[in-house]
Amino acid sequence: MMKNNSLISIKVLTFAALLSLSIVGCSNAQDNSAAVVTSTQAAATQTAASTVSSGTTSTGEAAEGTATTGTTVTDTSALFTDRDLEQTADLTAATRMDLVSNQDVTLSEEGVYVLSGDVENVTVTVDAAEEAKVQIVLDGVSITNADAPAIYVKAADKIFVTSTDSDNHMEVTGTYAADGETNLDAVIFSRADVTLNGTGSLDIVSAQGNGISSKDDLKITGGVYTIESSADALEANDAILISDGTITIDTGKDALHSENEEDTTLGNIYITGGTLNITAADDAITANNLVQIDGGTLNIETAVEGIEGNTIIINDGQITIYATDDGINATPKVNDNASIEVNGGTIKVTMGSGDTDAFDSNGNLYINGGTIDVEATSAFDADGTAELNGGTVTVNGEQITEITESRGGGGFGGGAGGGRGTGH
Repeated sequence: MMKNNSLISIKVLTFAALLSLSIVGCSNAQDNSAAVVTSTQAAATQTAASTVSSGTTSTGEAAEGTATTGTTVTDTSALFTDRDLEQTADLTAATRMDLVSNQDVTLSEEGVYVLSGDVENVTVTVDAAEEAKVQIVLDGVSITNADAPAIYVKAADKIFVTSTDSDNHMEVTGTYAADGETNLDAVIFSRADVTLNGTGSLDIVSAQGNGISSKDDLKITGGVYTIESSADALEANDAILISDGTITIDTGKDALHSENEEDTTLGNIYITGGTLNITAADDAITANNLVQIDGGTLNIETAVEGIEGNTIIINDGQITIYATDDGINATPKVNDNASIEVNGGTIKVTMGSGDTDAFDSNGNLYINGGTIDVEATSAFDADGTAELNGGTVTVNGEQITEITESRGGGGFGGGAGGGRGTGH
């Protein structure tokens, strides 16, 4: 029997209302709505998350006045504008710039700028009006700096970093120098929303910092990326949103990290498509509020925590995880309603030895669908309700039909056995 559908109904209805309000009156391919939609969707998720485990309505029996659905489905397509998803830039009125070593460039006007050149000690700074949209087109660019970002967005409404069918490289070899009171810490550092797309490739190396950082939203909708960083590979204050592209990450810290200290409805990660190959010394995917996966291919080759957030919702996708602490971990970060909800997808979790859990929730755990294969001493650990309501779940080669708790000190096993996890 499917559980938790009151949560699902609330989520669907709330998102539908908020998204429709956000989209009304927008123009210019909805570019002006992107940040608003992200914030409103996050707020709706926060509201919905506060009701986790409150509902017991089964599929086809929605609460009075609500819509019926079998899985948690949100319209994340509205989070990507037409221009976000366009993989080639309109070069009709573009300004072409051949970069020169030791000569910084400042882009102060809205427009499209095509960059090329193999250079050293160059920072492309965007310092434009608050409503300006600036598109940087990479057409065979290689920038190597000692202590400054290759791209630094001081001010703008939004920037696009779009690759042509070309190979591009950006690297910072040393410690980042601050810009006044602004601590710069990434090869691409943006104080505005940033979208990466295109048909080419971009390699990023950050020897002593982050790969790409946005103080607002960070989106990837196309292109091929290889990121090597000593700190977080992709970092955003508000949200990381990925709809397509191929991203290979080798990081000394977190691969994807979204955290907002001022607004607990933000700090979210949404993945709807694309391919991510991750090797992380710490967490592979971590968000302060919500992690939602609606599609794509995630290969987490190694991490301490595979996927971590206050609320984790997996609706679809091909997910493979090897972790040394928790495979998928929900922990109270912004509220006490930590939860894991799996409604679909194919998930393979392999755990390292020791006091580890494949699925660890410091709240509730719902498996409503999908195909799950676990190899671990402890497959499931939950401080609250743990329910297996649907899907196919195999633990150490044995298919299980319920999540049972060993009263002798073991974790939620369903055939997994082992010790109770620490719930990090």
